[in-house]
Amino acid sequence: MTQPVAMTEVWRGTLLESLHLGHAVICDDTGRIVQSWGDPRATVYPRSSCKMIQALPLITSGAAAKYGLGPEHLALACASHSGAAIHTDRVAAWLEHLGLGDDDLRCGPQEPGDMAARDALILADTVPCQMHNNCSGKHSGFLTMAQHMGAGPEYVEIDHPVQQACLAAFEEVTGEASPTYGIDGCSAPNFATSLEGLARAMAWFATAGDRSDRQSAAARQLTAAMMRHPELVAGEGRACTELMRAMNGRAAIKTGAEAVFVAIIPGKRMGVAVKIADGATRASECAIAAILVQLGVLEADHPATRRFMNAPLLNRRGIDCGVIKPAAGFP
Repeated sequence: MTQPVAMTEVWRGTLLESLHLGHAVICDDTGRIVQSWGDPRATVYPRSSCKMIQALPLITSGAAAKYGLGPEHLALACASHSGAAIHTDRVAAWLEHLGLGDDDLRCGPQEPGDMAARDALILADTVPCQMHNNCSGKHSGFLTMAQHMGAGPEYVEIDHPVQQACLAAFEEVTGEASPTYGIDGCSAPNFATSLEGLARAMAWFATAGDRSDRQSAAARQLTAAMMRHPELVAGEGRACTELMRAMNGRAAIKTGAEAVFVAIIPGKRMGVAVKIADGATRASECAIAAILVQLGVLEADHPATRRFMNAPLLNRRGIDCGVIKPAAGFP
């Protein structure tokens, strides 16, 4: 097996303090690899980077149309949000529209990443609920599908019709049979694939405008929703939100736990998948930014780019101590 390669360096002063290795793949409109680093056949859990794939059946089943879901709902279905009010208020309204509530979710409570939301909970002397979970939008989509299907409430079980629909969509767009699955942080199954398969799926999303089938139409809606509402896909200060804003509709990107990152680039008719071997998010953010710069869809000197690539390391007093940057020769 090809070994991971150096992708992100962390310098402090004149010393290379840390080095992150990983794998990455770029696929074209035919699904073939046009460039790769490390092992393109490495088997990975996409984690939250594949939420747009998991959201395909929400549309193709007819559930999204039946319940009047719009771009904001679809962006939330693809989101790993920060639990800010703009996220939880919309999730609450979505569940209410379904005649459901927080107890119907199966993602578990999570302290919000958004500081204002966290402070509000402390001031109210209350605890986070499941709607604060970063995956509550995805789970609202699952509940919408389950209700539309007339299926049972335990929608995260592997044999539930919702998860079987997600598996079928996953294997179709990756072009591979998933070898296994793991249980994600939000309790839903997460299906494994090769990194090449994940990049191929993103290229399939990028070229959805070429096709007129129902699945491709759903892919177009989801990609457009993510690019239209980057603030709902993640949150203020987060890489997905900040970099999508900087690209202004040129790409949809999505992170996943354990340093996975993907990109859908319609204008280039390409898909990208990145996995950092040690699971460091700072490294995957830098690596995906570097690839997007190389592909010409992200400006290297944009302030948002500089937050994640060639980013200064500031200490507690604001002193510039070093830099996080792409490794020499990458990409």
